[in-house]
Amino acid sequence: MSTLLLNLDFGEPPPKKALEGNAKHRKFVKKRRLLERKGFLNKKKQPPSKVPKLHSEPSKKGETPRVDGTWKATPLPKKTTAASSSGSEQSLDKKAAVPWLTPAPSQKAGSVVAKVDLLGEFQSALPKIKSHPTRPQKKGSQKNPPPKNGPQNSTQTHSENKYSGASQKIPGKMVAIDCEMVGTGPKGHVSSLARCSIVSYDGDVLYDEYILPPCHIVDYRTRWSGIRKQHMVNATPFKIARNQILKILTGKIVVGHAIHNDFKALQYVHPKSLTRDTSHIPLLNRKADCPENATMSLKSLTKKLLNRDIQAGKSGHSSVEDAQATMELYKLVEVEWEQHLAQNPPKD
Repeated sequence: MSTLLLNLDFGEPPPKKALEGNAKHRKFVKKRRLLERKGFLNKKKQPPSKVPKLHSEPSKKGETPRVDGTWKATPLPKKTTAASSSGSEQSLDKKAAVPWLTPAPSQKAGSVVAKVDLLGEFQSALPKIKSHPTRPQKKGSQKNPPPKNGPQNSTQTHSENKYSGASQKIPGKMVAIDCEMVGTGPKGHVSSLARCSIVSYDGDVLYDEYILPPCHIVDYRTRWSGIRKQHMVNATPFKIARNQILKILTGKIVVGHAIHNDFKALQYVHPKSLTRDTSHIPLLNRKADCPENATMSLKSLTKKLLNRDIQAGKSGHSSVEDAQATMELYKLVEVEWEQHLAQNPPKD
C-alpha cells in the first residue's frame, strides 16, 4: 500500500478583521448596485477622468499622485507573515471608521490604485434637498419701539428745550454791528455810510472798514462819527463794501443799538426774526432802573449795566467799541429775551 501524503496547511487562520472587511465590502457593492438600478449613480458610468473631484483627500504615506487625480501606492518590501498581517490589521482599523466607503482589497500589491472619492460621487448623484424659503414678515408686524424719554406735555418745558437747542447754535450765528455816517446831499442832511464794524459773539472783530459814499461828502460829522478827510483816501467804495458786509450778515442774528439806522445806511432790510435791537428790549431798561418804554442811549446803558464809559472825548465814536458794548449788553438778557421771542415770534 502506497504511502498517503497529505498536504495540510497549519498556518494561522485569516484574521477576523479581514473577513469582516470583505463582508462589509460585499455589502457596500450590493448597496451600490441597488443605487445604480434606481438611477442615483448614473455618473458612475463616466470615465474616471471626467468625474468631478469634489473632495480631495490628502496624500497618504507611501502613495504618489497620478495625472488623473488618483493616488498610486508605492510597492512595499516583503516582510514576514506576522508583519504583513499586523500591517493589514492596522489599515483595516483605519478604514473601519467609514465602513461603507471602504474599497475592496487589491489583488496585486504592486498595482493598487485608489478609487475616486465615493463620497463626492454620492453627493453629486443624490437629489438635492431644497431649503424652505424664509417667510417674509408682514407689514406692521413689528411695532416701533417707544421712545426712551417720555413726551413732555408742559408748554414751558417745551419752549425751554426749543431754546436750549437753538442757543447752542446762536454763538456761531450771532454778530453785532455798528455804523458811522457822514452828511451828504443838500446841506449834509442825508446820512451816508462811512465806516462799518462787525464783531462776533465773543467780541472779535470780523469786519472794520472805512467806506467811501457814492455822493460828495458835505459834513464829516467828526464830533460824533470820528471820520476825517484822510480816512476817505483809501476807503472801500460803497458797492464793494456793501457786498462784503451782506455776506457776513446773511443768515445770522444781528445785534445792534437803534439798528434800523445802520440798515438804512446799508440800503438793506434784515429779517425781523433775526434782528435784536438793544434800544427796544424792555428787560435792559428794567435792569438799568429806567422806564421800559423809554429809548435809552447806548452810552447810558453801558454806563449803568457794564459800568464802562464809551463815546467819551471829542475824537468821536468808535464803531468797534460800540458794537462790542452792544453785544455785551445783549448777553445780559439773552436767555430771557430769546425765550420771550420763542413764545412770541416777531412777524417779518
